[in-house]
Amino acid sequence: MLIGCKNKENKQELANKEDSAELSKNIEAVVQDYIDLGIFSGIILVAEKGNIQFHKAYGLANRETKAPNTINTLFDIGSMNKTFTSIVVKQLVAEGKLNLDDKLTQYIPGFKDPNANKITINHLLNHESGFADYHTRNYFDLPLNERKLNAIVERAKSYDLNFEPGTEQDYSNLGYVILGAVIEKVSGKSYFDNVNERIVKPLNLKNTYLNDFSGLENRIAHGYYYTPLGELDESAPLQDIPNPDGGFLSTTEDIMTFYRSYYYDDLLLSEEAKSNDSFFNYLKELPDGKATGSAGGFEGFNTALYQVVSNDFTIIVFANMDEPVAEHIALDILALTRGETPNKPQAPAIQNVREAFNKNGADFVKANFEELTINFHPKDPKDIIINALGYAYLYEANDVDKAIKLFKLNTQLFPDIANCWDSYGEALAESGKKEEAIKAYEKALTIRPNLESAKNALKDLKK
Repeated sequence: MLIGCKNKENKQELANKEDSAELSKNIEAVVQDYIDLGIFSGIILVAEKGNIQFHKAYGLANRETKAPNTINTLFDIGSMNKTFTSIVVKQLVAEGKLNLDDKLTQYIPGFKDPNANKITINHLLNHESGFADYHTRNYFDLPLNERKLNAIVERAKSYDLNFEPGTEQDYSNLGYVILGAVIEKVSGKSYFDNVNERIVKPLNLKNTYLNDFSGLENRIAHGYYYTPLGELDESAPLQDIPNPDGGFLSTTEDIMTFYRSYYYDDLLLSEEAKSNDSFFNYLKELPDGKATGSAGGFEGFNTALYQVVSNDFTIIVFANMDEPVAEHIALDILALTRGETPNKPQAPAIQNVREAFNKNGADFVKANFEELTINFHPKDPKDIIINALGYAYLYEANDVDKAIKLFKLNTQLFPDIANCWDSYGEALAESGKKEEAIKAYEKALTIRPNLESAKNALKDLKK
């Protein structure tokens, strides 16, 4: 009987090794397709119950020095920061120092918009506050001190909300920066000290850095992205400093440790805290084999994690190239584990649109827009694709005619989005078409009466 059991164990171990080898082979094939398109360099980690099955780095961390990515290269994790922020908020709730139904203005007063008095902590956590983004067009021209947490919050006090809190959901980086300010107010400590003491130290995340990156220069991946006009560029000028919405540096292994603790043990959140949490109640209803996850990204970086909660199966992809490449590769690997064949990758959506527009014109793009943008980030609004391309022609290529055609196309594809009309009005004004610009701005304001950029531009044109 002992010999029989031993033989059975050996056969199972051999089968597992064969399965792992087959998965690794298939992952390599998928990744090569992205590399051949010139849109991926980074790190991939696949693990079961924390045991790593596949861990490999690809491409260059620094294209100038030719330094390669390694499995220990540090990557900007982008919006994965938000999970750290939400955990600290939930810890403070569990400690009785904060309540999810508390009003924001109990802790941070002074907001101009009267509807700000209705914003709760829960609204901020769930992107239901009405705050827009804080990365305005000239944001990166601001001095360093004006891009830190408290300065961002002070500017936000003068902003108009996009909708009444709790009535809609719109992804908001600003909402999480404001949560960081609430954390500081409630705890009496800096946001970064809270994260370090409550998460980094307890989990022994030795390769996770929050806001002091001195001496790490040779370990940090540089980000690269294709501009809307198709040129490969480094993202350093567009890389923001760390804040509660993004910017920590970490490795794939540390991120696996962090999220597995979040999902499975009570070191970060007690079982009682999880039992009263909507996200963990959602996880209880998640069918076996289904995945949940987290992602982050901006020009030059993209990070993605998919966790099959029922099987404790982890897929992590870090890319020092443009989003959403890491998410696509992670989803392709998830498909492989289910015995499915992933779709062949495509070039970034904005590059597809640019090439189609230049070759076949606006009408062709309009007729084939969904097909051209099928690989765009599923949670991002697609009007930003043509909007970004239009601004690239308007201000980088100095081709106002192309910009007008693209912005007009955007108003046809997305006639109910105020920003599309606002951008169209801007290009028309730049070309000297004053009356048409006025009509475009007025249309924007019928959709969103509080759109400051359109209001100011219209006022200037009517002087």
